[in-house]
Amino acid sequence: MGKTTVQVLRVPLAVLFLLAVAPLVPGLTSSYSMHILILALLWSIIGMAWNLLGGYCGQVSFGHAAFFGIGAYTAGILYYQFGVSSWWGLPLAVVIVPVGALVVGYICLRLRGPYFALGTLAMGEVLRVTAENLEEFTGGARGILLERRTWVGKEPYYYIILALTVVTFIVVEVVVKSKLGYYFVAIREDQDAAESLGIPTTLYKNVALVLSALFTGLAGAFYTSYMGYIEPHIVFALHDISIITIMVVMVGGVATRWGPFVGAAIMVVLSEFIRTLPRIGAAHQTLFGVLLIVIIIFLPNGVVGDFRKLTRLFAGGRKPLPEGGN
Repeated sequence: MGKTTVQVLRVPLAVLFLLAVAPLVPGLTSSYSMHILILALLWSIIGMAWNLLGGYCGQVSFGHAAFFGIGAYTAGILYYQFGVSSWWGLPLAVVIVPVGALVVGYICLRLRGPYFALGTLAMGEVLRVTAENLEEFTGGARGILLERRTWVGKEPYYYIILALTVVTFIVVEVVVKSKLGYYFVAIREDQDAAESLGIPTTLYKNVALVLSALFTGLAGAFYTSYMGYIEPHIVFALHDISIITIMVVMVGGVATRWGPFVGAAIMVVLSEFIRTLPRIGAAHQTLFGVLLIVIIIFLPNGVVGDFRKLTRLFAGGRKPLPEGGN
Protein backbone atom coordinates (compact mmCIF):
# COMPACT_ATOMS: atom_id res chain seq x y z
CA MET A 1 0.00 0.00 0.00
CA GLY A 2 1.61 3.23 -1.18
CA LYS A 3 1.89 6.48 0.70
CA THR A 4 -0.74 8.11 -1.53
CA THR A 5 -3.24 5.32 -0.80
CA VAL A 6 -2.68 5.72 2.94
CA GLN A 7 -3.29 9.46 2.70
CA VAL A 8 -6.50 8.91 0.72
CA LEU A 9 -7.82 6.35 3.22
CA ARG A 10 -6.73 8.22 6.32
CA VAL A 11 -9.87 10.34 6.74
CA PRO A 12 -12.42 7.58 5.88
CA LEU A 13 -10.71 5.14 8.26
CA ALA A 14 -10.62 7.74 11.02
CA VAL A 15 -14.32 8.46 10.54
CA LEU A 16 -15.11 4.73 10.54
CA PHE A 17 -13.17 4.23 13.77
CA LEU A 18 -15.03 7.09 15.47
CA LEU A 19 -18.38 5.73 14.35
CA ALA A 20 -17.47 2.19 15.43
CA VAL A 21 -16.59 3.27 18.98
CA ALA A 22 -19.43 5.80 19.29
CA PRO A 23 -21.71 3.39 21.25
CA LEU A 24 -18.93 3.02 23.83
CA VAL A 25 -18.77 6.76 24.56
CA PRO A 26 -20.56 7.41 27.90
CA GLY A 27 -22.61 10.32 26.59
CA LEU A 28 -23.90 8.30 23.61
CA THR A 29 -24.97 5.11 25.34
CA SER A 30 -28.57 6.18 26.00
CA SER A 31 -31.33 4.79 23.81
CA TYR A 32 -32.20 8.27 22.54
CA SER A 33 -28.62 9.09 21.54
CA MET A 34 -28.30 5.78 19.71
CA HIS A 35 -31.57 6.48 17.92
CA ILE A 36 -30.22 9.82 16.68
CA LEU A 37 -27.02 8.16 15.42
CA ILE A 38 -29.02 5.45 13.65
CA LEU A 39 -31.22 8.03 11.93
CA ALA A 40 -28.18 10.08 10.90
CA LEU A 41 -26.55 7.03 9.29
CA LEU A 42 -29.83 6.04 7.65
CA TRP A 43 -30.19 9.46 6.06
CA SER A 44 -26.54 9.51 5.03
CA ILE A 45 -27.17 6.32 3.02
CA ILE A 46 -30.21 7.86 1.33
CA GLY A 47 -28.25 11.08 0.75
CA MET A 48 -25.29 9.23 -0.84
CA ALA A 49 -27.71 7.30 -3.05
CA TRP A 50 -29.49 10.45 -4.23
CA ASN A 51 -26.16 12.25 -4.68
CA LEU A 52 -25.02 9.56 -7.12
CA LEU A 53 -28.04 10.18 -9.34
CA GLY A 54 -28.78 13.86 -8.77
CA GLY A 55 -25.33 15.18 -7.86
CA TYR A 56 -22.98 13.29 -10.16
CA CYS A 57 -25.32 12.30 -12.99
CA GLY A 58 -27.45 15.44 -12.90
CA GLN A 59 -30.82 13.65 -12.83
CA VAL A 60 -32.70 15.44 -10.05
CA SER A 61 -35.27 13.09 -8.55
CA PHE A 62 -38.22 14.19 -6.44
CA GLY A 63 -39.45 10.64 -6.05
CA HIS A 64 -36.88 8.73 -4.00
CA ALA A 65 -39.67 7.95 -1.55
CA ALA A 66 -40.80 5.45 -4.19
CA PHE A 67 -37.60 3.38 -3.81
CA PHE A 68 -37.53 3.81 -0.03
CA GLY A 69 -41.12 2.60 0.13
CA ILE A 70 -40.51 -0.36 -2.17
CA GLY A 71 -37.66 -1.50 0.07
CA ALA A 72 -39.72 -0.93 3.21
CA TYR A 73 -42.70 -2.88 1.89
CA THR A 74 -40.47 -5.67 0.57
CA ALA A 75 -39.43 -6.34 4.16
CA GLY A 76 -42.89 -5.63 5.59
CA ILE A 77 -44.81 -7.89 3.20
CA LEU A 78 -42.43 -10.79 3.90
CA TYR A 79 -43.53 -10.62 7.52
CA TYR A 80 -47.17 -9.67 6.91
CA GLN A 81 -47.97 -12.24 4.22
CA PHE A 82 -45.50 -15.07 4.81
CA GLY A 83 -44.47 -14.78 8.45
CA VAL A 84 -40.82 -14.50 7.43
CA SER A 85 -38.41 -12.28 9.34
CA SER A 86 -38.36 -8.79 7.90
CA TRP A 87 -34.55 -8.89 7.86
CA TRP A 88 -34.78 -11.11 4.79
CA GLY A 89 -36.13 -8.01 3.10
CA LEU A 90 -32.57 -6.66 2.87
CA PRO A 91 -31.27 -9.29 0.41
CA LEU A 92 -34.64 -9.46 -1.35
CA ALA A 93 -34.64 -5.69 -1.82
CA VAL A 94 -31.41 -6.07 -3.82
CA VAL A 95 -33.56 -7.81 -6.45
CA ILE A 96 -36.95 -6.11 -6.10
CA VAL A 97 -35.88 -2.45 -5.91
CA PRO A 98 -33.69 -2.43 -9.05
CA VAL A 99 -36.57 -3.98 -11.01
CA GLY A 100 -38.83 -1.19 -9.79
CA ALA A 101 -36.13 1.35 -10.68
CA LEU A 102 -35.93 0.00 -14.23
CA VAL A 103 -39.69 0.45 -14.58
CA VAL A 104 -39.45 4.02 -13.27
CA GLY A 105 -36.48 4.65 -15.54
CA TYR A 106 -38.30 3.33 -18.60
CA ILE A 107 -41.10 5.82 -17.93
CA CYS A 108 -39.22 8.84 -16.56
CA LEU A 109 -35.78 8.82 -18.18
CA ARG A 110 -37.35 9.73 -21.49
CA LEU A 111 -37.80 13.15 -19.86
CA ARG A 112 -35.21 15.79 -19.00
CA GLY A 113 -34.75 18.46 -16.37
CA PRO A 114 -37.86 19.52 -14.46
CA TYR A 115 -40.00 17.07 -16.43
CA PHE A 116 -37.92 14.17 -15.12
CA ALA A 117 -38.22 15.55 -11.57
CA LEU A 118 -42.01 15.81 -11.89
CA GLY A 119 -42.18 12.33 -13.40
CA THR A 120 -40.36 10.78 -10.44
CA LEU A 121 -42.54 12.76 -8.04
CA ALA A 122 -45.63 11.32 -9.73
CA MET A 123 -44.27 7.75 -9.50
CA GLY A 124 -43.85 8.11 -5.75
CA GLU A 125 -47.43 9.28 -5.38
CA VAL A 126 -48.70 6.46 -7.61
CA LEU A 127 -46.98 3.88 -5.43
CA ARG A 128 -48.35 5.49 -2.26
CA VAL A 129 -51.93 5.35 -3.55
CA THR A 130 -51.37 1.79 -4.77
CA ALA A 131 -50.13 0.66 -1.36
CA GLU A 132 -53.15 2.29 0.29
CA ASN A 133 -55.61 0.47 -1.95
CA LEU A 134 -54.08 -3.02 -1.95
CA GLU A 135 -55.35 -3.64 1.57
CA GLU A 136 -55.21 -7.43 1.51
CA PHE A 137 -51.61 -7.41 0.29
CA THR A 138 -50.05 -4.36 1.97
CA GLY A 139 -52.38 -3.76 4.91
CA GLY A 140 -53.68 -0.59 3.26
CA ALA A 141 -53.81 2.62 5.29
CA ARG A 142 -53.50 0.55 8.51
CA GLY A 143 -49.96 -0.33 7.54
CA ILE A 144 -47.86 -3.24 8.76
CA LEU A 145 -46.88 -3.72 12.39
CA LEU A 146 -44.07 -6.09 13.36
CA GLU A 147 -45.27 -7.70 16.56
CA ARG A 148 -41.89 -9.17 17.45
CA ARG A 149 -38.76 -7.02 17.66
CA THR A 150 -35.44 -8.77 17.01
CA TRP A 151 -33.48 -6.88 19.68
CA VAL A 152 -34.47 -4.70 22.60
CA GLY A 153 -31.29 -2.59 22.64
CA LYS A 154 -30.21 -0.20 19.89
CA GLU A 155 -26.59 -1.36 19.47
CA PRO A 156 -27.26 -4.25 17.02
CA TYR A 157 -29.35 -1.96 14.81
CA TYR A 158 -26.60 0.65 14.95
CA TYR A 159 -23.89 -1.70 13.72
CA ILE A 160 -26.12 -3.06 10.97
CA ILE A 161 -26.85 0.42 9.62
CA LEU A 162 -23.16 1.32 10.03
CA ALA A 163 -22.21 -1.70 7.90
CA LEU A 164 -24.74 -0.64 5.23
CA THR A 165 -23.31 2.89 5.36
CA VAL A 166 -19.77 1.61 4.82
CA VAL A 167 -20.84 -0.56 1.88
CA THR A 168 -22.73 2.36 0.32
CA PHE A 169 -19.76 4.70 0.78
CA ILE A 170 -17.33 2.22 -0.81
CA VAL A 171 -19.58 1.50 -3.79
CA VAL A 172 -20.23 5.20 -4.43
CA GLU A 173 -16.50 5.99 -4.16
CA VAL A 174 -15.57 3.21 -6.60
CA VAL A 175 -18.28 4.23 -9.07
CA VAL A 176 -17.48 7.96 -8.94
CA LYS A 177 -13.76 7.38 -9.50
CA SER A 178 -14.27 4.86 -12.31
CA LYS A 179 -15.01 5.40 -15.99
CA LEU A 180 -18.67 5.07 -15.09
CA GLY A 181 -18.39 8.10 -12.83
CA TYR A 182 -16.82 10.17 -15.61
CA TYR A 183 -19.71 9.23 -17.87
CA PHE A 184 -22.15 10.38 -15.19
CA VAL A 185 -20.42 13.76 -14.92
CA ALA A 186 -20.34 14.11 -18.71
CA ILE A 187 -24.10 13.52 -18.82
CA ARG A 188 -24.64 16.05 -16.05
CA GLU A 189 -22.57 18.75 -17.73
CA ASP A 190 -23.97 18.38 -21.26
CA GLN A 191 -26.06 15.39 -22.26
CA ASP A 192 -26.10 16.31 -25.95
CA ALA A 193 -22.32 16.65 -26.03
CA ALA A 194 -21.97 13.29 -24.25
CA GLU A 195 -24.20 11.65 -26.86
CA SER A 196 -22.16 13.21 -29.66
CA LEU A 197 -19.06 11.55 -28.16
CA GLY A 198 -20.74 8.16 -28.38
CA ILE A 199 -21.78 7.78 -24.75
CA PRO A 200 -25.08 5.86 -24.52
CA THR A 201 -26.66 8.34 -22.11
CA THR A 202 -29.92 6.45 -21.58
CA LEU A 203 -28.00 3.33 -20.52
CA TYR A 204 -25.82 5.16 -18.02
CA LYS A 205 -28.70 7.18 -16.63
CA ASN A 206 -30.47 3.89 -15.98
CA VAL A 207 -27.34 2.53 -14.27
CA ALA A 208 -27.19 5.61 -12.03
CA LEU A 209 -30.90 5.30 -11.24
CA VAL A 210 -30.66 1.58 -10.40
CA LEU A 211 -27.65 2.08 -8.10
CA SER A 212 -29.30 5.05 -6.41
CA ALA A 213 -32.57 3.19 -5.97
CA LEU A 214 -30.83 0.07 -4.66
CA PHE A 215 -29.24 1.76 -1.66
CA THR A 216 -32.33 3.84 -0.97
CA GLY A 217 -34.36 0.62 -0.96
CA LEU A 218 -31.91 -1.05 1.42
CA ALA A 219 -32.38 1.90 3.77
CA GLY A 220 -36.14 1.40 3.51
CA ALA A 221 -35.86 -2.33 4.28
CA PHE A 222 -33.76 -1.56 7.33
CA TYR A 223 -36.27 1.08 8.42
CA THR A 224 -39.04 -1.53 8.56
CA SER A 225 -37.08 -3.87 10.81
CA TYR A 226 -35.82 -1.04 12.99
CA MET A 227 -39.02 0.97 13.49
CA GLY A 228 -41.34 -2.03 13.50
CA TYR A 229 -44.16 -0.22 11.72
CA ILE A 230 -44.74 1.17 8.24
CA GLU A 231 -47.67 2.64 6.36
CA PRO A 232 -47.97 4.39 2.97
CA HIS A 233 -48.04 7.95 4.31
CA ILE A 234 -44.76 7.31 6.15
CA VAL A 235 -42.54 5.44 3.69
CA PHE A 236 -43.91 7.00 0.47
CA ALA A 237 -44.12 10.52 1.94
CA LEU A 238 -43.16 13.28 -0.48
CA HIS A 239 -42.19 15.82 2.19
CA ASP A 240 -40.72 13.52 4.85
CA ILE A 241 -38.70 11.31 2.47
CA SER A 242 -38.20 12.77 -1.01
CA ILE A 243 -37.86 16.44 -0.07
CA ILE A 244 -35.79 15.79 3.06
CA THR A 245 -33.47 13.61 0.95
CA ILE A 246 -32.80 16.54 -1.38
CA MET A 247 -32.31 18.87 1.58
CA VAL A 248 -29.77 16.50 3.15
CA VAL A 249 -27.63 16.68 0.01
CA MET A 250 -28.20 20.40 -0.60
CA VAL A 251 -27.27 21.33 2.98
CA GLY A 252 -24.22 19.05 3.03
CA GLY A 253 -23.00 19.67 -0.51
CA VAL A 254 -24.05 18.31 -3.90
CA ALA A 255 -21.54 16.01 -5.65
CA THR A 256 -19.20 15.91 -2.63
CA ARG A 257 -17.86 12.93 -0.73
CA TRP A 258 -18.84 14.02 2.78
CA GLY A 259 -21.83 16.21 1.94
CA PRO A 260 -24.50 13.54 2.64
CA PHE A 261 -22.96 12.79 6.05
CA VAL A 262 -22.81 16.43 7.09
CA GLY A 263 -26.27 17.15 5.70
CA ALA A 264 -27.78 14.09 7.42
CA ALA A 265 -26.26 15.06 10.78
CA ILE A 266 -27.53 18.64 10.50
CA MET A 267 -31.03 17.67 9.37
CA VAL A 268 -31.51 14.94 11.99
CA VAL A 269 -30.31 17.13 14.85
CA LEU A 270 -32.37 20.07 13.58
CA SER A 271 -35.48 17.88 13.26
CA GLU A 272 -35.12 16.64 16.81
CA PHE A 273 -34.56 20.17 18.09
CA ILE A 274 -37.66 21.45 16.32
CA ARG A 275 -39.72 18.63 17.85
CA THR A 276 -38.86 19.97 21.30
CA LEU A 277 -40.22 23.42 20.52
CA PRO A 278 -43.77 24.04 21.81
CA ARG A 279 -46.66 24.65 19.41
CA ILE A 280 -44.61 24.14 16.24
CA GLY A 281 -46.69 21.37 14.67
CA ALA A 282 -46.61 21.35 10.87
CA ALA A 283 -44.61 24.60 10.87
CA HIS A 284 -41.41 22.53 10.93
CA GLN A 285 -41.74 22.18 7.17
CA THR A 286 -41.68 25.98 6.92
CA LEU A 287 -38.49 26.11 9.00
CA PHE A 288 -36.88 23.55 6.72
CA GLY A 289 -37.90 25.64 3.72
CA VAL A 290 -36.31 28.74 5.26
CA LEU A 291 -33.13 26.75 5.95
CA LEU A 292 -32.98 25.60 2.33
CA ILE A 293 -33.40 29.19 1.07
CA VAL A 294 -30.59 30.39 3.36
CA ILE A 295 -28.31 27.58 2.18
CA ILE A 296 -29.00 28.30 -1.50
CA ILE A 297 -28.32 32.04 -1.05
CA PHE A 298 -25.27 31.96 1.21
CA LEU A 299 -23.85 28.43 0.71
CA PRO A 300 -24.95 27.34 -2.77
CA ASN A 301 -22.44 24.48 -2.72
CA GLY A 302 -23.46 23.28 0.74
CA VAL A 303 -21.47 23.17 3.97
CA VAL A 304 -18.79 20.88 2.52
CA GLY A 305 -18.66 22.50 -0.90
CA ASP A 306 -18.31 25.98 0.60
CA PHE A 307 -16.08 24.92 3.49
CA ARG A 308 -13.44 27.52 2.59
CA LYS A 309 -16.06 30.25 2.67
CA LEU A 310 -17.15 29.12 6.12
CA THR A 311 -13.60 28.99 7.49
CA ARG A 312 -12.95 32.47 6.10
CA LEU A 313 -16.16 33.71 7.74
CA PHE A 314 -15.33 32.27 11.16
CA ALA A 315 -11.71 33.34 10.85
CA GLY A 316 -12.86 36.94 10.53
CA GLY A 317 -11.59 37.42 7.00
CA ARG A 318 -8.14 35.95 7.62
CA LYS A 319 -6.59 33.40 5.29
CA PRO A 320 -8.87 30.35 5.22
CA LEU A 321 -7.83 27.12 6.80
CA PRO A 322 -6.81 24.24 4.51
CA GLU A 323 -9.82 22.34 3.20
CA GLY A 324 -10.01 18.79 4.50
CA GLY A 325 -11.24 17.27 1.25
CA ASN A 326 -14.82 16.67 0.20
